[in-house]
Amino acid sequence: MIRILAADGMEKSAITKLTEMGFEVVERHYEETELAEEIKNFDVVVVRSATKIRKPIIDAALETKRLKLIIRGGVGVDNIDVDYARANGIEVNNTPNASSASVAELAIGHMFTLARFIHSANVTMRQGKWNKKHYEGIELAGKTLGLVGFGRIAKETAKRAEALGMKIVYTDICGPMDGYERYRFCTLDELLQVSDFVSLHIPFNKNQGPVIGKEQINRMKDGAYIINCARGGVVSEDDLLEALDSGKLAGAALDVFVEEPTKNMALCSHEKVSLTPHIGASTVEAQERIGEEIVDIITKFFA
Repeated sequence: MIRILAADGMEKSAITKLTEMGFEVVERHYEETELAEEIKNFDVVVVRSATKIRKPIIDAALETKRLKLIIRGGVGVDNIDVDYARANGIEVNNTPNASSASVAELAIGHMFTLARFIHSANVTMRQGKWNKKHYEGIELAGKTLGLVGFGRIAKETAKRAEALGMKIVYTDICGPMDGYERYRFCTLDELLQVSDFVSLHIPFNKNQGPVIGKEQINRMKDGAYIINCARGGVVSEDDLLEALDSGKLAGAALDVFVEEPTKNMALCSHEKVSLTPHIGASTVEAQERIGEEIVDIITKFFA
């Protein structure tokens, strides 16, 4: 029987479908030391962002050569040593389509939150304060949204922002995209200079480091906003904090952090920051779609 380890949980209907098809699904999270031992007994491991499948774990799996497939339930695969796994005959897949709408809606939600001080007012009103005069916000309509990276999630974000009356500019390593001529393609430098909101939609490259640091922030409009629902590390947390303290930036929204759970309390407690704990794909609909994609990947792989 093919054994599947759902190391960070799996949508219940997906477990039911796989079980009915004859797969054994074990839904359990192991810490690294335990995982190195247990992974030897599975044909498939499914992870989200909590479990890291690095070289030592892969080496442990190679002792029995049973592991054939690693699936990341989500978009990014930066918690998996993909090249090393594939070089050793272990396939790696993700579910790139499932959470695009959910992450896009969260990015837009954070923009509304910053524009209208929802994050701040939610706290101060619970403290018995009526700070109405402090919360003169801005409208999103007419503002320019700059998208750094123009993949599936960025396209969904652009669609929603356009419906709100925002102007869209974007940059991407692949260049201008066919079918999106109504949005302006530009360089990163140009994007930073013209955008009121800059939203990141790129993976983190540990060899490259932050894409948005002090130099890039200095090129942004005074009073602009940064939104990061992509990956921790693509924005320098130290440089972001400095820009918020100085007033260079009016605010920032973060769903992802360099370290998770984050210990950067200076950033988390900052009144100009809207925060969520990496919940971009945490919707009922996204989880159902992720489960469906996982089932599809597994059944096709072992067909």
